[in-house]
Amino acid sequence: MSAARTAPRPAATTMERSRAWTGPAILSYGFRPFFFFGAVWAVVAMALWVAILAGRAAPGAMLPADWHAHEFLFGYLGAIVAGFLLTAVPNWTGRLPVVGWGLGALVLAWFAGRVVLWSPGPLGALAVAGVDLVFPLALAGVILREILAGKNWRNLPVLGLLVLLTVANGLFHWEAATGASAAQGYGLRLGLGTGIMMIALIGGRIVPSFTRNWLVKRGATTLPVPPMARFDRAALAVTGLALLLWIALPDAALTGVALLAVGAVQAVRLWRWRGVDTGAEPLVAVLHAGYAFVPLGALAIGVAILLPDTGATAAAQHLWMAGAIGLMTLAVMTRATLGHTGQALAAGAGTTAIYLALVAAVVLRLAGAAVPDAALTLYALAGLCWAGAFGGFAVIYGRLLLRAKG
Repeated sequence: MSAARTAPRPAATTMERSRAWTGPAILSYGFRPFFFFGAVWAVVAMALWVAILAGRAAPGAMLPADWHAHEFLFGYLGAIVAGFLLTAVPNWTGRLPVVGWGLGALVLAWFAGRVVLWSPGPLGALAVAGVDLVFPLALAGVILREILAGKNWRNLPVLGLLVLLTVANGLFHWEAATGASAAQGYGLRLGLGTGIMMIALIGGRIVPSFTRNWLVKRGATTLPVPPMARFDRAALAVTGLALLLWIALPDAALTGVALLAVGAVQAVRLWRWRGVDTGAEPLVAVLHAGYAFVPLGALAIGVAILLPDTGATAAAQHLWMAGAIGLMTLAVMTRATLGHTGQALAAGAGTTAIYLALVAAVVLRLAGAAVPDAALTLYALAGLCWAGAFGGFAVIYGRLLLRAKG
């Protein structure tokens, strides 16, 4: 047999594999199903939470507060992380992790977790946890395969954070099953801390890079510092150590001081990225606004630890959960969808509106904690704004995510 016949065929490129897919367009790229269904789930889960607070519904697998925290941190965020990584990995490695029915299987695994967490049927706590963990374990396996195949060692820390998020999910299930308050437990703090570290690491690459590109096009001469300079690496080290303290010793004075230090260094880091010059383009400015909740949340949680009588810990954590994670993921979802569907990288009125709705949701949630007499009303308004933001994304961007690139 000739050498021409025995030589291995070169692997298809990302776009070749994507274009070769003839099934539903939503399965042609990782960001499409996970961004769309993640946004829909953000709305549905919030509606269910409001129904729970009104006494009209209850999850079957966890206590209501535990379910609410879990489904934001591991349900919603898990989907968006998957969409981001399955879209970013081809750029990192020149390969495509999964497309077509393989991608569909990952989506079904994610969806199965949402179903059994709400209505487990005859499944016990262990089986529910097993079903829910299939998705993050499979995703981690796919990302590991692609990083190893592409010898893309630079992004192993991202895989490490994905593994930590999976461990946190398992720990959360264990705490919920043993009767502990999982919504205030180690699994929650490990998951939230991992999410914040993802923003600090990945955001530290994309925010200054996208800002620099936009400012250069406008002829600006004062530009952001290059990503991952020495100060950035020091800030990441400080942040990582402080988050470890917070996960292990959430009430210690040392943890409070460490988080204040995180707030300071991350604020300086953000200032170096020239966000003050991006007001003319919401698609860029929102990245800075979302990242700003990282230092704000660190400062707020640090103060709440050092002044425990204020009882502000839960509200302070929402600066990280709804603010940093909510707004940064929405910012990435809008930008990635526009870019990967061939649209202009500019925010229209609808996109700007959903950004503002999410910021309003965070402000109203904090106001509810500050004004107890009006808390229920303010929380309901915060929920409506949250649903408006992600429902707006599903409506505005759904047409791009559900159809083939034109």
